[in-house]
Amino acid sequence: MNCFVPASSSNPTSEVELTISCRNLLDCDIFSKSDPMCVIYYKSAELTEWKEIFRTETINNNLNPDFVKKAILTYHFEVLQELKFSVYDIDSNNTNVETHDFLGSCTTTLGQIVSAGSITLPLKQNRPDNKGEITIHVEELNASRDEVTLQFKGWMLSRNDWCSWLLSIFRNINPFLEFSKAGEDNIYRVVHRTEIVRWSKNPRWKKFSIPVRSLCGSDWDRDLKICVYDSSSYGNHTLIGEFHTTLRELSEGPGNKTEFECVRPNKLRNSRSRHNGRVTLEYYEMRKIHTFLDYIRSGMQINCTFAIDFTSSNGDPTHLESLHYINEYYPNQYEQALKAVGEIIQDYDSDKMYPVLGFGARLPPDGRISHEFFVNQHPTNPYVHGINGVINAYKSCIRSIQLYGPTNFSPVINHVAKFAEAYKDGSQYFILLIITDGIITDMQQTKKAIVNASLLPLSIIIVGVGNADFNAMDELDADTVPLNYNGINAARDIVQFVPFRNFQNIQNPNLTKAYLAKEVLAEIPDQIVEYMKSKRIEPGSFKN
Repeated sequence: MNCFVPASSSNPTSEVELTISCRNLLDCDIFSKSDPMCVIYYKSAELTEWKEIFRTETINNNLNPDFVKKAILTYHFEVLQELKFSVYDIDSNNTNVETHDFLGSCTTTLGQIVSAGSITLPLKQNRPDNKGEITIHVEELNASRDEVTLQFKGWMLSRNDWCSWLLSIFRNINPFLEFSKAGEDNIYRVVHRTEIVRWSKNPRWKKFSIPVRSLCGSDWDRDLKICVYDSSSYGNHTLIGEFHTTLRELSEGPGNKTEFECVRPNKLRNSRSRHNGRVTLEYYEMRKIHTFLDYIRSGMQINCTFAIDFTSSNGDPTHLESLHYINEYYPNQYEQALKAVGEIIQDYDSDKMYPVLGFGARLPPDGRISHEFFVNQHPTNPYVHGINGVINAYKSCIRSIQLYGPTNFSPVINHVAKFAEAYKDGSQYFILLIITDGIITDMQQTKKAIVNASLLPLSIIIVGVGNADFNAMDELDADTVPLNYNGINAARDIVQFVPFRNFQNIQNPNLTKAYLAKEVLAEIPDQIVEYMKSKRIEPGSFKN
């Protein structure tokens, strides 16, 4: 939401939150129900092709899903912002939605959604059994930067219905909580679901944090409905009971005022007991959400390391079709990526000194193979000054080495991680930009390196050049499925993958550079804030 400043002007923009739900989806599974996920694509006058911008969570076995994950967009009154909502049945961990069953899509504009407040559209499919619809509700977000952390515990929860005695014989209940906020239209919309606690009538759910503006629109007296469900693997969850509260009431903290009876209204008259158990507030904490700019202004430094793929799959650099071909009139894709990212990063780097690494080449004078060498060919100092220094070092290197292979990422990732390990206090944050044309040959070692690095102040950007198959990169990107190595999930998503070919159809080189930089660096601010939050680092706390 824009601030009001008298005697000035501003563009009519707002930050808005989209809540998505679907009804009567097509069932593509044989022995269960579809597992839907919604993907949002964006198109504008500048971006003539659809670009994915958001994915909801996947909800198992549900043809009428209410998605918890919200899309937060900036609404521009004067801009035509086209949106496409596509729904898929997700049956595996493959992040490529084209491998999953398509349930339907619809197109609209953000302006139409904003003007309607809530819009319901049919989902269109290229099949005769077309069915299903999607509802998108919009709410303007205010500028609140508070976040609340809550934890709840259940006491003697019971379904108290005709099959309760069967449950008591064969199993306990599997309860979870669902939080909904009341809208101006008196419709409750889901804002959070807890995890399921298996086989427990007295569950203690994990702590969770949620922005106040998402929980209640920053209105502390806004009605919140909390439902307790007994989970079913088939998606037919049974309501145990519900209760109402407000953030103001929860702010009282654990105590008598935050003990709630779980009541199932439609069964109350026929029930022998007045309620089906209790839920109590166990933990309450309100914290300010700090922004990327808060950390930058308090002195945090960003350090960027460049890593360049010198494997033979790039093609002989003396040939015109090579990705490493040097043309004095037009930069190749490696040069364009280095310049696009570097010109943004240099604004946040005080000394403008950048280490540049290479991998997958044979080095002079003996032709030894290296997956981690200094591109400036200085034996002890990998740093060059400025983005022009990076470009010049790259051009010089390509003339003195032999392209070889294979394509190993883990050495350069571990190299930068060693430096990040020394700055866990938040005073320094590290970005590794890997530019590559090929398929990773040390995938398991790379996954291990990324999972380990996810605990450090480090982000990894991978720009894919050329026309290789980059499907494996989506697994590393981990936007929908957490990256896992030997059963251990990454602590946070630190990888952003961008294929350069997505920007090759843009005729204006300056626009190509601008859009590439925007896409490549889009996730960095949130990744920095997420690291600081995970370590409870306040802006400026790392100053001596």
